[in-house]
Amino acid sequence: MSLLGLPLLPTTIVGSYPQPDWLIDRDGLKSRLPPRIRASELWRIKEPQLADAQEAATLVAISDQRLAGIDIIGDGEMRRESYSNRLATALAGIDIDTPGMAMDRTGAMNPVPRVAGPIRRIGPIEAQDAAFLKARAGGPVKITIPGPFTMTQQAQNDYYPDARSLALDYADAVNAEARDLFAAGVDIVQLDEPYLQAKANEARAFAIDAINRAVKDVGGLTALHICFGYAHVHKGAAKPGGYAFLEELEASDVDIISIEAAQPNLDPSILLELPSKYIMYGVIDLNDPGVESAETVAARIRRALPYIDAERLIIAPDCGMKYQSREVAFGKLKAMADGAAIVRAELGVA
Repeated sequence: MSLLGLPLLPTTIVGSYPQPDWLIDRDGLKSRLPPRIRASELWRIKEPQLADAQEAATLVAISDQRLAGIDIIGDGEMRRESYSNRLATALAGIDIDTPGMAMDRTGAMNPVPRVAGPIRRIGPIEAQDAAFLKARAGGPVKITIPGPFTMTQQAQNDYYPDARSLALDYADAVNAEARDLFAAGVDIVQLDEPYLQAKANEARAFAIDAINRAVKDVGGLTALHICFGYAHVHKGAAKPGGYAFLEELEASDVDIISIEAAQPNLDPSILLELPSKYIMYGVIDLNDPGVESAETVAARIRRALPYIDAERLIIAPDCGMKYQSREVAFGKLKAMADGAAIVRAELGVA
């Protein structure tokens, strides 16, 4: 048995799953950079019916994951326009009426939250969503929230003396949110921190302090996702074969590190840099419009096993799946679960 009493090589999604076109303007979503500020114009269903529609879409995401054979279920981020903007715009200290600007990791400027006062969490943001997920998933569940370092990079700081001070207050807000998520029944809380890779030099200055503050005494298993960016946004671009910021996470208090490995054809020997962590290992290439075979997935898993004990390996896509079609996303998840089952059988574990 491995993590959370699950079979060896448990499977999970990273975060997002395709939102239905009846819920959100998918073409509009794909035509722009991921929103950092509120983007209510993307929703096809308006208040007061929007919350019910988002719940219905969440049930679809849960059902698809269960049908595909996924072990650790997520909500698919159906209630968000992006992985970060829902939480980041719900905090005190953010002027939501006057956005700022910051450079996205693509090099383009993007509207972002403008920090105009002290960052504070006013109250629970996703706890109700977490309780809804736990009550319906039928097993272990995971919820994602943006991490403090990435939120700092995705903001215009007009209040704090430096980025470190801002990140530490973001960390306190994340910590409070994570505690409420665990109280609501979540098994894993994942911090999304893609900007650790994008801004590695600045990350070395204070990111680990902020991350450790964010997960301190939260009351459950924590994960951290670090990637090279959505395949849709970085379409066709060659991704690095290694991370600029990874071994530093061994010093973090996070339990699970999530990395993308399939699209960049990552050298799996880098797993040796994280000897004490569970690894959520990306085996689904989201730049590939086709559905991988189960054997292709199994081969990707096998490549990692010389460098990590199978007991520490969790199987996942490279990144969030929001830009995929539902048909392709489901097929990829099913191939992922079947590929994990192949390797599990080879290891002599049912």
